[in-house]
Formats: sequence, structure tokens, C-alpha cells
Amino acid sequence: KVPPSQYQSVVMEAKNADLIDYNKMEARKVSKVNIVQTLKGNVEQAKKVKDATGRDVVVWDTLSYIVGPDGKMVSSIPERYVFDAHSQEPVHAGGESVDGTPVRRDGIEYKWPFLTEKRDYQYFDMQTRTSAPIHYRGTRTFHGLEVYYFEQTIPWTKVPLPKKMPLGVTPEVVKQTGLERWYSTKRMFWVDPVTGAPVNGEELHKEEMRWIGHPEKKPITAFAGHVKMRPDYVDSTVDLVTSQRVLVLLLTSYLPWGLLGLGCLLLTLSLVLEARSRRPGSGTAPAEDPAPDPEPVPA
Repeated sequence: KVPPSQYQSVVMEAKNADLIDYNKMEARKVSKVNIVQTLKGNVEQAKKVKDATGRDVVVWDTLSYIVGPDGKMVSSIPERYVFDAHSQEPVHAGGESVDGTPVRRDGIEYKWPFLTEKRDYQYFDMQTRTSAPIHYRGTRTFHGLEVYYFEQTIPWTKVPLPKKMPLGVTPEVVKQTGLERWYSTKRMFWVDPVTGAPVNGEELHKEEMRWIGHPEKKPITAFAGHVKMRPDYVDSTVDLVTSQRVLVLLLTSYLPWGLLGLGCLLLTLSLVLEARSRRPGSGTAPAEDPAPDPEPVPA
């Protein structure tokens, strides 16, 4: 099962990206945008949910923190994800939310189930707060690991603005200027099928500010870029997953098959010993024939 106290951080980057300048309300080309994703297991909250539901759950408090080339925040979106520790199915308890707004997830997020299958899954999209199929696109080799490759495309959809943005900008201020946020992405994951953990992830991410009621006006690009995991984090993730998959294989394959083999060996040995014990001259006296029934005495 997934441990309740897990902590992990990943840095993703989009080089030569387009990013909005809120001072001028226009897009500019920047050298790089960093997306820092942290994931922390909330052990205390997981215990409360287990006491209330009787299920073995994990509660992840995550944060997607986007940083511009000047090192200043572009947006910050917290999230709480509550799921079954064994199956990774969402559990609708414990305050599951995105950016402080309650949500009800359908399908997986961040992690696939242990022993992932070659099929499509429902995957929750944080921006739209909805789930859509993520498609299995084949088996590939990545850094020496055999992985399953998945793709999901989210068409242009109107989405909420982050509650935390730079320069004191708020969703209310943006709405007063007559703008709303739209988003589209193509996300790609390379997933280790044993642990269900992605060893790499990328997105072709696009965001626009569109004029409310004026489709003829040109939208303002808020963000557009090819988001990739930073190479050093890819290496550390592959190392972590490689070590964990040995443990999962031990519990799900090596140990069960080993015990089955041992059981068959012991059964065969017992049959051989039983057969040898029944051979003449094996040291065991044959059982005597029972005495015949007495003849009836004539009256």
C-alpha cells in the first residue's frame, strides 16, 4: 500500500515559454518557467478519515507553485487528494479540494494503481475539476525500464483563475477587466506498471485570457509552453521507482510463486516418502489379515 507519510517534490520546467505580464496585460517570451510540485502525506488527517470510514486511506496535501524567470510567483494552487491506500481509488472524505474549493474526484490522479493494466483510466484534471479518459498508447523503454505510455488531451475549457497570483491580482480584479481564463493541455505520462508510479511526465500546456462577450477580440496568452520534468528529477524518480518495484514484485510475484513452488516440492516429497514406506522390506510390517468370521454351530 501507499505509505501515509510520503513526501516528494518534483521540479518541472518550460523553456522558451509565453507568459503573461500583468502590468501590461500582454504576453512576453521568457527563457524559462519553473513549476515546483510538492506532495506531503497528512498522517493525522488520514487517521481521522480511517476512523470515520473504516478504510485504509492516504491523504496528500499538494502544491503547484509556478515561478517566472525573475524568481517571483506566477500562481500557487494547493490541493488535497484523498484515496484508498491499496487501490488508489478516490475516497470522498477528509476535505478533498482544489485551491480551497471542494471537489469530488472520479478516477486517479498523480499515481496509477499497483500492477497497472494496459488499458485506459479515468484521470482527474486539476484545472477543470473534472475527470476524462487517459489513454494507454503502448509499451516503451525509458531509462532502462519497461513502462506504459499514457496520453490525455483536454480541449479548450473555461476554468477558474488561481486565488493566488502576483501583484495583488485576484480573480475578481480580472473579471472586472472583462476577462476570463481558458485552458487546454495534452499530458503525457511514462508509468512503471509494477508500482504505478510515473517516471516521467510532460504537458503541452496552453492558457488564455479571453474577453467576456467579445469573441472577436484577440485573446491574451497567459501561459504556453512544453512542460517537462527537469533531468535531475527524472533520474532520482527512476532510481526511487526501481528500488520500490523490487519490493512490490517480491510481495506480488516472487514470494507467492516461491511459496507455491515450495509447497509443490513439499507435497512431492511427502508422496515419495509415503510410497517408499509402503514398499515390501521397507521396515514396516504388513498389516495382518483379519480373522474369518466363526462358522455357525448346528442346532
